[in-house]
Amino acid sequence: MIPTTYYIVLSALLFTIGALGVLIRRNAIIIFMAIELMLNAANLAFVAFTRMYGIIDGQVFVFFVMTVAAAEVAVGLALIVAIFRTKHNIDIDQLNNLKG
Repeated sequence: MIPTTYYIVLSALLFTIGALGVLIRRNAIIIFMAIELMLNAANLAFVAFTRMYGIIDGQVFVFFVMTVAAAEVAVGLALIVAIFRTKHNIDIDQLNNLKG
């Protein structure tokens, strides 16, 4: 049986990698992938604590997070495709021109 601490450490490591991906990268698709990694790290922590305490609440939160992540990907990728069709580039620094 694997201790819960290992799952939490793995979750923290995945969340850190995702946060660094959001902060360092400038490609919109890579940023969306990093956000998904952060959401999956939170899901892993929810499931680990659910297993540790023996309650089902964490798994219910996981389903809500997965639903929000699916909606975020659908809307986000639609926006990226629309921006790419007009600008022919999805670099975050160059999208600053979209302001007012």
